[in-house]
Amino acid sequence: MNYDLVCVSHLRWDLVFQRPQHLMTRAAKGRKVIYWEEPVFAEDLPPHLETRRDSGVLVATPHLPTGLDEVQVGRMCRQMLDGLLADQAVERFVLWMYSPMPLYYLGGLKPQAVVYDCMDELANFRFAPPILRQREKQLFERADIVFTGGVSLYEAKCAQNPNVHCFPSSVEVEHFAKARRLLPEPHDLQQLRHPRAGFYGVIDERMDLELLDSCAERMPEVEFVLVGPLAKIDPSDLPERPNLHFLGRKTYAELPAYLAHWDVALLPFTLNESTRFISPTKTPEYLAAGKPVVSTSIKDVVRPYGEAGVVYIANGPDAFCRALRKALSNDQQARQVRADALISGMSWDNTWQAMQRQLERTIANKQTPTGTAPREAQHAPSLGKLSGK
Repeated sequence: MNYDLVCVSHLRWDLVFQRPQHLMTRAAKGRKVIYWEEPVFAEDLPPHLETRRDSGVLVATPHLPTGLDEVQVGRMCRQMLDGLLADQAVERFVLWMYSPMPLYYLGGLKPQAVVYDCMDELANFRFAPPILRQREKQLFERADIVFTGGVSLYEAKCAQNPNVHCFPSSVEVEHFAKARRLLPEPHDLQQLRHPRAGFYGVIDERMDLELLDSCAERMPEVEFVLVGPLAKIDPSDLPERPNLHFLGRKTYAELPAYLAHWDVALLPFTLNESTRFISPTKTPEYLAAGKPVVSTSIKDVVRPYGEAGVVYIANGPDAFCRALRKALSNDQQARQVRADALISGMSWDNTWQAMQRQLERTIANKQTPTGTAPREAQHAPSLGKLSGK
């Protein structure tokens, strides 16, 4: 089908390379893709739109002066968006949304379809605006098709729209399998001893910092390495231990080199409302890198990875340290064979192609007077379904 994509996201394109980046870069191989970010505010700044291209995607960032109310912000953003669509000759397009918050200024647009790619339960996150739940309800009513980023989210959202499909985040196996080879050691790891237990990703309120601190205290022989940007956490709140290291943001291309020089990978998430529905992209990435993985009991990690015996699941400092010792000392060959089999059908290429098929079926149904999109079954899909097979 002939259509372009306008992706509206609360996630900065350059923050970390995750689900939106994987999907939009693939979409951009066959059509125009605009990635519309949230505004950046600064004092005494004339309104303007910053654009740049990355991997075929046109990233657009509105810059606005501080002190505007929501109506003014929406009006300026809409004027900039309309101008950009005209400049880029974008006429037939799909509106692909990651956050419901900008919905209020998108009225009047006439996309071929509205997609809500629901990655998280955003209303449960720290500093979420109270109106977010209402806006999401409106987006579910407006969306022609909804994708969810995990099984738990699918189970929570499948009754809110007649066309909901579960597509957990996938993995570029070839990229992370580089970590199984001898890669040059990053300079900021070279002074650290082994064994090393590592995590990469956004470090925010979902991270169990108390658990990390306790494990670092109980296992002084292990170097705990965390890679990624801070979000909604003050640097002064980070625990300080001689064997606890926060190395900051790294690029997607750099991640295999870090994984190659870790002995075990961690998913030390806290268990609360903000993590109730998460489906960490890094789980299959860690496994593709050939690393044993220790995680707290995040539902979408327990099922299927914990149940398949390819991820150690433990809660609390004592149990987490015991699991970490097992991951460091046990022979991992059988676990890795199971892990490789489990992730063998997962690929972002397959996921994007399957999403595209569902989207184009939805567009075709909209164009027929009696067409209605098929409803997904009200149960957790099989792993083959999850991987886009």
